[in-house]
Amino acid sequence: MLGVELIRSNPNAVIESLSRRGSSSETIELIHQVIDQDQTRREALTLQQTRQQSLNTESRSIAELMRDGKKEKAQMVIERQKTLKSEIRDLTQKIAAAEDSLTQLLLSIPNMVHPSVPDGRTESENVVVYSHGEQPTLEFEPLPHWEIAKLHSLIDFERGAKVAGAGFPFYIGAGAQLHRALIHFFIDSALPEYTEIRPPLFVNSDSAKGTGQLPDKEGQMYLVDDGFYPIPTAEVPLTNYYRDEILSESDLPIKLCAHSPCWRREAGSYGAHVRGLNRLHQFDKVEIVQLTHPNHSYEVLDQMRKHSEDLLQALELPYRCLLMCAGELGFNQTKQYDLEVWSAGQKRWLEVSSISNFTDYQARRMNIRFRPEQGGKPQLLHTLNGSALALPRVVAALLENNQNEDGSYELPSILTPYLHSY
Repeated sequence: MLGVELIRSNPNAVIESLSRRGSSSETIELIHQVIDQDQTRREALTLQQTRQQSLNTESRSIAELMRDGKKEKAQMVIERQKTLKSEIRDLTQKIAAAEDSLTQLLLSIPNMVHPSVPDGRTESENVVVYSHGEQPTLEFEPLPHWEIAKLHSLIDFERGAKVAGAGFPFYIGAGAQLHRALIHFFIDSALPEYTEIRPPLFVNSDSAKGTGQLPDKEGQMYLVDDGFYPIPTAEVPLTNYYRDEILSESDLPIKLCAHSPCWRREAGSYGAHVRGLNRLHQFDKVEIVQLTHPNHSYEVLDQMRKHSEDLLQALELPYRCLLMCAGELGFNQTKQYDLEVWSAGQKRWLEVSSISNFTDYQARRMNIRFRPEQGGKPQLLHTLNGSALALPRVVAALLENNQNEDGSYELPSILTPYLHSY
């Protein structure tokens, strides 16, 4: 979340950032409410400190009055102390209420937009900053991946819908092997630069709040009866690993990676854009996360983007990199790149990765800090994450872009070591 100091000292900059995002007037009004609650809290704190100082001074005077035999005056001071104590209790409750209100308000305000992010409100205003590879030219009408998968019994969407529901497919035989091969390839490509983690697949509400899924994406997450959330991405447990800890500056950057299934409600009507592997409720992804010094986070963002791009190049998939416009940024992101692969069977681009810098927005929520080597107070670090990569649409693009006229398909040689019995 944003620091209250920033909102207090430069509210116009925050409002301008919200306006660039296209935030509603209700969200912008939260800034004024934060300022009001912060003022209430600070005034109550000042008054509480004054009352406490008076109480401490009078407590010392009671002993002196009793020693001098001035019992009546001592009793008057004791009576005044009762009033002071009552006022302090009331002020303490007022401060706690203001702080709770302030926290809830701050949790509902999105991150600041970086100056390099282009203006815009819709996906058509995202900027293509890089393209790689040629879209395949096929001399026949290509099939979409769901037809190729059915032809070769790679994925069973119908039985998945029967067993669990739409958006929960079975990967079968060679399809399951391809799925596993991609996971191993993605993880191996991250090592040894990143430390592999096997994270919990369920998190508590504090973890979901820490990375910003709550309250922003509450409707997109599943919730089980005892208060746990199936993770929508491994980013959540990975980044929360260091919640409420103070790290050493020498520990930075910390680089973590994990494969996990992910669960999302994913709204959308039935049609080509949500058919097959295009939009699932359960899917697998390899995630990379970095916790870094604030001075280096935008350099790290470019490094993480390159890592994900290298995977697509190794898979020989044509792709493009988009710099997301202000209106398309996620709630937590200050700057975000999306990678999209070309889908020959559907003749459109499919998102397979988002790489984002959150600056100190998540770190403040999670209270993750580092102690500078030169000494001084602990500072908030910066967090970043990226998909490296999400599997379903990569599978879709591999099948569609490498198909032959007879419906057969070929896979890039980089996966050969991982396809032991393909």
